[in-house]
Amino acid sequence: MPRTLINTPKQDGFRMPAEFEKHAGCWMLWPERPDNWRNGAKPAQQAFTVVAIAISQFEPVTVGVNNQQFQNARAMLPHHIRVVEIASNDAWMRDCGPTFVVNDMGEIRGIDWEFNAWGGLNGGLYFPWDQDNLVARKVLEIEWVDRYKTSLILEGGSIHVDGQGTALVTEECLLNPNRNPSLSRGEVEQALTDYLNVHQII
Repeated sequence: MPRTLINTPKQDGFRMPAEFEKHAGCWMLWPERPDNWRNGAKPAQQAFTVVAIAISQFEPVTVGVNNQQFQNARAMLPHHIRVVEIASNDAWMRDCGPTFVVNDMGEIRGIDWEFNAWGGLNGGLYFPWDQDNLVARKVLEIEWVDRYKTSLILEGGSIHVDGQGTALVTEECLLNPNRNPSLSRGEVEQALTDYLNVHQII
């Protein structure tokens, strides 16, 4: 069973790699919410299928789907794309899924951030978000990857690194009172330094 680790990635010599570095595959989530996606999410499902097929030409793709959508997704996606039943509240894997980190020996671990649907009860997109907040842990267990758990609330799409020690982050998200109201700017930056293993934050 993958472990939940007590150190930080920086303490263990792990870092978030840059987007352009070689990676083992791509994870997506399947859209279905009628309040977020028009026409019963059918156009979105067609678009996600096209994207998944395009990515799968270059690397393995896994799509997480809710149980009631499994047969639909399996029928729409080609056989070489893995379909895994994972409960979620919506389809934003980049924001609610894990951030993978690596060390110089090529070992992989994952960060499980807190996710509150872009603001929780104070301006968030939807309620509940409890299943989205479990997605990262589920992905890491499926991939058999050890996990760093942090209480920092953020969306994966609000952080970007160059792989050489610099992180580009979105102040509007990370410092919004509806994400981490008890943390100062310095405390948020320290958490990012510890978990992404960077030395400069823009």
